[in-house]
Amino acid sequence: MLRLIQPSGVILTTYQGRPLSDAAAISVMAFFFLFALAFSVLTLALSLVGLDYLTAMSASISALANVGPGLGATIGPAANYASLPDAAKWLLAAGMLLGRLELFTILVLLTPAFWQR
Repeated sequence: MLRLIQPSGVILTTYQGRPLSDAAAISVMAFFFLFALAFSVLTLALSLVGLDYLTAMSASISALANVGPGLGATIGPAANYASLPDAAKWLLAAGMLLGRLELFTILVLLTPAFWQR
């Protein structure tokens, strides 16, 4: 916010009183961007499978963040994921792997340079 207010000002970003490097800030922003992108894509894919928006959104965040039940009557606290279509279960399983293994690990595994000697 300070950079928007004072674009030509010299602003030092600190964490616990120590200066934060630009590389660390960029890494954190990249992680949040990838998480939001994965959340959006998984929510859209679940919506295309036939789930309503609340169920698709809460199921995708539950899968990516590896937390408990979602919201709504279909997958809420009093229900489970058994009533979902098989395609939705496969998408959620992929989302769980993506969330559990972390986003950057999966991206590194998908790059061809990682597999070359």
